[in-house]
Amino acid sequence: MPNTLFDHASAVRRVAGSYLQPLLDAAAERGVNPAALETAAGLPPGSLDPLPDSLSADSYVALLDTAAALAQDEHFGLHVGERVKLGTYSVYGLILLSCRDFGQALEQTIRYEQLAHDLGRSSVQVKGNVAEYGWHSNYPAHHRHLVDSVFAGIRTFGNWLAGTPLPPGSLSFMHDGGNPAGHAEYARILGTTPRFNAASNTACVDAAMLAWPVPNADVSLYPVLQQHAEVLLQKRSATAAGIVAQVQACMARGLSQGQTRLATVAAELDLTPRTLQRKLADAGASFQQVLDSTRFSTAKDYLAQPGLSLVDIAFLLGYQEQSAFNHAFREWAGINPGAWREGQRPALR
Repeated sequence: MPNTLFDHASAVRRVAGSYLQPLLDAAAERGVNPAALETAAGLPPGSLDPLPDSLSADSYVALLDTAAALAQDEHFGLHVGERVKLGTYSVYGLILLSCRDFGQALEQTIRYEQLAHDLGRSSVQVKGNVAEYGWHSNYPAHHRHLVDSVFAGIRTFGNWLAGTPLPPGSLSFMHDGGNPAGHAEYARILGTTPRFNAASNTACVDAAMLAWPVPNADVSLYPVLQQHAEVLLQKRSATAAGIVAQVQACMARGLSQGQTRLATVAAELDLTPRTLQRKLADAGASFQQVLDSTRFSTAKDYLAQPGLSLVDIAFLLGYQEQSAFNHAFREWAGINPGAWREGQRPALR
């Protein structure tokens, strides 16, 4: 199976520090401190304490599993969601508080949830009298703690926003729900027991709920908060794409000379290696991911040129042996470079 390579979508995958806080709170209540989490998850000391501005989404997902294991809590994801607060969702949480009704709040969630995390994306469809909220994970569908934490957080925040427990509707989760003996915890926190092993992660409610007003909403703040959120979206996209593009450009120039080491690229960008690694991590990428992506993209360009042999291409990509290039390409594409080139010939004629 080919590896998942870095691309522009993964370049911005991160979790805001505020969104990480409920995980740390739930872990601390179960006797697991940040230092223990860092060690068990293989994170550098100081990654979680003090609370970072952001953390890569990959690290966050790994921390969910790590904390659940250390705490011996089968329902850790649910308990993380229980600890969601207004500040958890950063600026977009304030926007929700200024929405006129729950329909508008869901619309703003779809637009601005990426300010809090890049773990997945929301969608809403109205089918007759039913409103279907879907959450599309950027991670494997069977990841129980992640899905549980997201839906528990939505319900916790929704109840707070409404000032009363919302009707639970019906829930469907793609994971297996774990031990059936513990399913009562789902009913306690989510208001109902989900249907497990479903085709999607969804919550279905009466569509009339979309018109319910948000109590105490200060709608006069909405235009100001929305403008601020739009600025943050633009800045975030430019920052993430900027550092990745700079690294890719450096790598592309240095591939054939073998000048793609971390220290070399960092020096060209006038950064220390550690600072470069941190900037890439903030963008949701690693140095190796960007290198693999650059090599894969460049390799496909070279393979489209019939005058270049596989030996030539391996050299131009910085490999000492063609066998190393063949192995790497199979990891990226699932087939060897010769077969990939042959499969592209009709399109190249």
